[in-house]
Amino acid sequence: MSKMSIKDLSKSDLENKSVLVRVDFNVPLKDGLVSDDTRIISALPTIKYLKDNNAKIILVSHLGRPKGKDTKNSLKPIADYINANTDIKVTFLDDCIGDNIESQIKAGKSGDVFLLENVRFYPEEEKNNKDFAEKLSKLADLYVNDAFGTAHRAHASTEGVANFLPAYSGFLMEKEINFLSKALNPDKPFVAIIGGSKISSKIGVLKNLVEKTDTLIIGGAMTYTFLKSMGQSVGKSLVEDDYLETAKEIMEKAKSVNCKLIIASDHIVAESFDSEKGELVEIIPDNMSGFDIGTKTIAEIKEELLKAKTVVWNGPMGVFEKPAFANGTNEVARILASLHDKGVITIVGGGDSVAAIEQVGLTDKFSHISTGGGASLEFLEGIELPGIKALKDK
Repeated sequence: MSKMSIKDLSKSDLENKSVLVRVDFNVPLKDGLVSDDTRIISALPTIKYLKDNNAKIILVSHLGRPKGKDTKNSLKPIADYINANTDIKVTFLDDCIGDNIESQIKAGKSGDVFLLENVRFYPEEEKNNKDFAEKLSKLADLYVNDAFGTAHRAHASTEGVANFLPAYSGFLMEKEINFLSKALNPDKPFVAIIGGSKISSKIGVLKNLVEKTDTLIIGGAMTYTFLKSMGQSVGKSLVEDDYLETAKEIMEKAKSVNCKLIIASDHIVAESFDSEKGELVEIIPDNMSGFDIGTKTIAEIKEELLKAKTVVWNGPMGVFEKPAFANGTNEVARILASLHDKGVITIVGGGDSVAAIEQVGLTDKFSHISTGGGASLEFLEGIELPGIKALKDK
């Protein structure tokens, strides 16, 4: 997949131009203050590049799921945070469309950075309303999408504006496309680790990856749906009974395409989620639930990972938020971190996996950590994301 990025533009293409940049500033706030700035920091290289090339920059983002205009979802705290914690100075505008906004931006000069108010204050945003998209497009000469986390949504600010302005990727979007494309055309052996609680949310990615991987490792509560479909005892573990046949289909497909499938052979179990200590077993007792993978399974996973040249990881091995059930996830993170130092491509597909890596302090030990959970999953399914499709091809 080859899309044009801002690097493909000359200085004259950007100088004195107004550039509408879709960023993902949907960050957590606590007491009205930013509590995690990862997405903000990730957007800075694109903003700085455009600023260095004397463009006027108009940032557009959503925050939360507001029902109309709601001060709790205002982006003003984001502007305040950027002004206080970076060397970028942002002018916050209290709306995202309209004559007043247009005139304020027009009065600005090259190198100025504006942040529009929450684009989801208008229901037309999520409806990808053509008129609303056109109003946004009137603010700029060019459009840059640097919000991979929303690229799977065909909204006015992620897809619609590209019908009115030349559309390019920012640096973050470009990096996401490049690394996740490697997972679809990987150096072999290729291993995928797919964890999490439900098969139902990951059917597409499982079915796609089983045909591409040399080894597919199943983790998290999905494990118990697979085990039950094989006729094994799962006790009180979380199971999606409606997806037992789906689990069988995936296992049969793996066998037919010679993909090695690893499903936990031992487990950390407890009577309840609130238990302070787990017990290592191979067969789950009727009164117990599985909450993590055991030592035998970790060793089997390690053996496969040490052969790999490309690894994709999406979803934890167990309930990693609880110390009693975090070992499987933590060990997988440590094994993958050691592979990075040996030149193995290690890609983390957003979501809880990122939190797990942060928990063990290994965020700098991976080739790429995606900023989009849902978007990375759809990308790995082989779906062409609307926000990427809308960008100019090279």
